[in-house]
Amino acid sequence: MDLGLKDRVYVVTGATRGLGYASARELTADGAKVVVTGRGAARAAEAAASLGPNAVGVAADNADPAAAATLIATAKERFGRFDGILISVGGPAPGAAADNTDEQWAAAFESVFLGAVRLARAAAGELGEGGVIGFVLSGSVHEPIPGLTISNGLRPGLAGFAKSLSVDLGPRGIRVVGLLPARIDTDRVRELDALSGDAGAARTANESRIPLRRYGTPEEFGRTAAFVLSPAASYLTGLMLPVDGGSRHGF
Repeated sequence: MDLGLKDRVYVVTGATRGLGYASARELTADGAKVVVTGRGAARAAEAAASLGPNAVGVAADNADPAAAATLIATAKERFGRFDGILISVGGPAPGAAADNTDEQWAAAFESVFLGAVRLARAAAGELGEGGVIGFVLSGSVHEPIPGLTISNGLRPGLAGFAKSLSVDLGPRGIRVVGLLPARIDTDRVRELDALSGDAGAARTANESRIPLRRYGTPEEFGRTAAFVLSPAASYLTGLMLPVDGGSRHGF
């Protein structure tokens, strides 16, 4: 199936590893060009180099108010156009409600929530018909995840913003989509499993609750992201798509 990605240009934040990197890799594999970001210049450059000539790396922090303009300008200057953005950010600090500090909440709000809002608003101002804004969120949009209180608090609100944005931008032919990963086999999920004190046992227990009985791979998530960002998904907007092996219990 031709996804129509050839020569389209996307910004993918938080793309030096994990889900952001997997998404950028699948986009470039299908012919797209990408601007990938990470907090460190060296890691961003390394990630871009591994993706080939259709990628450029930029050091950027989602919490930086100037990041959005820089990234969109880079896309246009380097590749001559800007077709969409996938907003991915590292997960906030784990912890129960009584454990997380004000400082952790504030830092997560700036990077996970307000940073994403700024990036999406800036992208909306530059995109034309056929453009797309994607958010990497979490299964916590629908069901709280034990031990991830900050994520449980912020992700549903960001999903609500994304849904509202999809209504606002729909008349302009711009789509807004959300991806809701659960147990995808990334460094972040392995770190969360290790917090239990027995990472192997935690993984086994988690897999037993997933209908497909396994963790997803970053490649599986990346292929899903590439599809929903592509012109092949041109009539999909406002959706929150679980990428979770069937973990979500509701419809």
